[in-house]
Amino acid sequence: MSEPVPLVSPAPTAPSAAGADGPEVSIVIPVYNEAENLPDLVRRVGEALVPTGRSFELILVDDGSRDATAALMREAAARTPWLVPVVLARNYDQSSALQAGFDRVRGRYVVTLDGDLQNDPLDIPVLLDRLDADASVDMLSGWRRDRQDAEISRKLPSRIANALISRATGVHLHDYGCALKAYRREIIDRIRLYGELHRFIPSLAKDAGARIAEVPVRHHARTRGVSKYGIDRTFRVILDLVLIVFFMRYRQRPLHAFGGLGLWLLTPGLGMLGYLGALKLLGQDIGGRPLLMTGMLLSLIGVQLIVAGLVGEMLTRIYHEAGGRPQAHVRVDGATRRP
Repeated sequence: MSEPVPLVSPAPTAPSAAGADGPEVSIVIPVYNEAENLPDLVRRVGEALVPTGRSFELILVDDGSRDATAALMREAAARTPWLVPVVLARNYDQSSALQAGFDRVRGRYVVTLDGDLQNDPLDIPVLLDRLDADASVDMLSGWRRDRQDAEISRKLPSRIANALISRATGVHLHDYGCALKAYRREIIDRIRLYGELHRFIPSLAKDAGARIAEVPVRHHARTRGVSKYGIDRTFRVILDLVLIVFFMRYRQRPLHAFGGLGLWLLTPGLGMLGYLGALKLLGQDIGGRPLLMTGMLLSLIGVQLIVAGLVGEMLTRIYHEAGGRPQAHVRVDGATRRP
């Protein structure tokens, strides 16, 4: 589990039902050192949403910025009734900031985007209209078809990551890295983010039963502030991908993962030991043979992996039975929710 995220600002109490006594749309934007962009960001979100007539809230989550971002958020909130500032006690990560925002949403729809103004808030109404019109879609993921990043250090790693994640998870998207996404609230209620899992929200949403579509959106070059991404992110994506694939395929059956690998190692290990045992019975000396050490090593590792799988099965049973957590979700009116 991820560590708790202490907050400077108090968390508003969310209603038990999505959208009850609350706005129709919740927009969540994590920000970090975006003081230069913040005034325009708030203004442009208002210009995009107010004309639609939809009730909405903008939840800005400051992830421990070192500039004036937090102060500007509070000043803007004092004169903007639909702005909800959330200030984290220190810099955690984008996943923790997003989750802090998700914990406070009250709307029937949830929209996320970045705070650097490269995503266009004018695309938000388009996504919301699509969710209204198409009950067969639970999540819309933006696709920056004409991406305006000039740096090869951002475009190339992004393409590699998109290909790897799509192939490994089975959720085929052109642009996993686009922060502009829209969800039905029920999907957000089923997702918990920690570490750096924000990159894999579509995969987590699919695991929660979401039906996902991809929509081309506008993208603008960054004009102010400094990008927080680098080529080293590609290597972190690979490590996180191992976790997400295991989570999606073996979360409820860890014995199949650990035990299956254990059997693959145990079987040849026992075969080697059986062969050497037969030679020993025939009077041959086997003490100095490398095959003996190899057989023992494979057998021990295989047994350990099978035991790890059994322990994982017991933990999974405790997780579902003691916590009363459902293993499946029921689809109602085009959305997925708890039975």
